[in-house]
Parts: sequence; structure tokens; C-alpha cells
Amino acid sequence: MSTAARQAAFDRTHTDDLIAYLSASPSPFHAVASAAERLEKAGFRRVLETDAWDAAPGGRYLIRGGALIAWYVPEGAGPETPFRVVGTHTDSPNLRVKPLPDTGSAGWRQVAVEIYGGVPLNTWLDRDLGLSGRLALRDGSTVLVQIDEPLLRVPQLAIHLDRQVNEGLKLDKQRHLTPIWGLGEVTEGSLIEFVAERAGVAASDVIGWDLMTHDVQPPAYLGRDRELLAAPRLDNLLSVHAATAALAAVAGAELPYIPVLAAFDHEETGSESDTGAQSPLLGNVLDRSVYARGGSAEDRARALAGTVCLSSDMGHAVHPNYSERHEPGHHPLPNGGPILKVNVNNRYATDAVGRAVFTAACEKAGVPWQTFVSNNAMPCGTTIGPITAARLGITTVDCGIAALSMHSARELCGADDPYLLASAIKAFLEG
Repeated sequence: MSTAARQAAFDRTHTDDLIAYLSASPSPFHAVASAAERLEKAGFRRVLETDAWDAAPGGRYLIRGGALIAWYVPEGAGPETPFRVVGTHTDSPNLRVKPLPDTGSAGWRQVAVEIYGGVPLNTWLDRDLGLSGRLALRDGSTVLVQIDEPLLRVPQLAIHLDRQVNEGLKLDKQRHLTPIWGLGEVTEGSLIEFVAERAGVAASDVIGWDLMTHDVQPPAYLGRDRELLAAPRLDNLLSVHAATAALAAVAGAELPYIPVLAAFDHEETGSESDTGAQSPLLGNVLDRSVYARGGSAEDRARALAGTVCLSSDMGHAVHPNYSERHEPGHHPLPNGGPILKVNVNNRYATDAVGRAVFTAACEKAGVPWQTFVSNNAMPCGTTIGPITAARLGITTVDCGIAALSMHSARELCGADDPYLLASAIKAFLEG
């Protein structure tokens, strides 16, 4: 398809909205708040885990930290009605602020950080970084903070002082990744005082924080024909945004399933937390939904037996400079549609049944699709897909879109693919 024809067939407004979502979501806490705002506009209402749930039809969502679970109960849904779950995650690799953040050396004021997730360290060098996350206050509440200013920077050593840098850059995570943010003597408490002021709270009320760095360069279309999207946190906020849009779009329709969005935190570090995919959070929500509609343990078993999960996470496009590292027979490209992710060692959860469900959804949506398989000589990453399949015993299929520079401070994908993925997810949720 020519570029002109492709652009004529593509709804660019979805990607424009994705750009707005990425800019508003520098941390998992902001990501769930931004998604919740979109669901509220679609008629969803927030429920608390501590409250009793009712059986009324309609959309609901709950937030726990950096995780969000949302679902829509159609008219006439019985206790044994199966679910259609889209699983995603809200976290991205980055540099996170340590409990005692104020540090420095040689007359520089710096911020102590810890490496979160699988970070290609060099991508965080010489970037203007802001701070975001949440502050925990003495009264038990939390407040979000987002500082989109060039506040921090991890400066690379000049080539004059490292003549061998182009022969192989080696970074020490403890010594070389500490950002600078000024000059002068180190003053204990100065960073939190600054952040508290920006959040509009007293520093003396702040007793805890989950703060992280983010690249302040905004997302942008890239290339001669603007057919690519360069942005931070595509992995995996692109999937969160697509699933949120799809869930909002099917709300109110007559559906044979109960559509669910499960956006977990801490996927990049193994999902072992109360907001990760290894927690009972999703299972508890599905169980309580069954029981709220008058169901029994038997109804729950029947509902889960008919449930399918679509685990949506970013995948690898073939890299033109390193094509030998990819499986020769499988070269996914940007703007080729969603990718089906397959690994026979269960690093991805896709099997033949899941492939059929995914294919049917793409065909229903009129969306092209591709397949990703790792080169046998390269270790394969994993997703929440196998975890969800094992925890709940439900059919699960892994998908995503093809991207370059995964886990970098700034990633790259096709500008059409976010809309194509959202269309496939919508068809999946509709059954």
C-alpha cells in the first residue's frame, strides 16, 4: 500500500490521543489516573475493594497503586458468563530515586537513583530528565507529582577523557548513573523539599515517596512521511491506551462476554508485588464479579473455563542494522499490524487455540497481523501472559506491536500500529 493510501485509511486521531496519554503518564500512577479519566468519560465508575459490589450492569474500575482493573457488565450477564481479559502493564524501565536521595561529589549536587528494570544504560546519558511519581503524606493520603522540566541529567564523560569509548562503552550502575541537578554543597532533604513544593504540600508532611525520572522530550512523529512514532514508555503504555480505548468503545453494547482491562505494575521486575500480575488482584476481581451476580464456586469455574486473556505487550521489529539477530523467517515491521508472539518454551503463552482467537479478532477488525518468534540463538523475553495463564488456568495469547529500541529512554514504532492494535482488541472484547 502506498504511503498516501495508507494515511488515507488510517485514523491518526488515535495516535494523537496516544501522544497526549504518554505525555500525561510519566509514572505508573499517572498512567492509571489518565486511563481512569478516560473511562470516567465513557460512563465507568470507580469502586473500592473495601466496599460491597453490586450486580448492576455497567462499567466499573478500581485502582491500587500503579495498577488498574476495569470491566463492563452487559445487560443480562449471568454469574457463569465468561470474561474477555486484556492484560497490560503500566511500568517502564527507568532510574528511580533512592530513600536518601541527596548526594554529590566534587562540588556537584546529585540525586541518588536505583536502576529499575532492564535498562539500556547508555540511552539515559545526556538526556534532560524530569521527575514524577507519588508522595505519601502523614495523613495516609498520596499526591501525584509531575515535573516536566529539565531538572536532572546524567552527563557522559567527554571523549577527550575516554579515547576508547567508541571501542565499547562500559558503565558502572553505581558510579556512572547518578544524575546531576546543580552545584554546591549537598543538603539533606533538599530534593524532597523541592518536589513537595511543586506538589503543593508541606515537606514536613511527606513521609514516603515513589519517584522516578523521565525524559522531558515530548513524543513526536518521525520520518519523511511521519509514518513512525518516537516516544518514551511505548512499552507498555501503548497497550494500556489501546485497551482503554477499546474497552470504552464496547461499553454499552450487547456482549456475550464481560470485557476486562487488567493493567498491572512491576512487570519489568518480575510482577512479584501486590499490584503485579503474580498477585491475586485480577483473580479476586473476577471472583467478586461472579459472586456479586449471585454466582457460586461452580459458576466461577464455568466462567473461567470460557475466559480468554489477550496479553498485549510490545514486541520486536526487525532491526535493519542487526537483522542477523532476528529469526530469518519472521521479520515483523512497523505498520504491518499487531504481532502474534510465539515461544514453545512458554515465555509467551500463545498456543494454537489462542492463535485462532487472535486471528479471528484481527479478521473481524479488518486488521493485518504478523508473527514474532525469537532467533533460537537469542534468549526470549517474557510477559504477563504465562503468569496469567498459570495463575487463573485460562486460555491466554500474547500479542503486541513491532518496535525498535525497546526499553530505551525513547522507543520507536509505526504511527499506524496503535490504532490497528486498538481495533483488534476491540474486536477481541466483542467476541
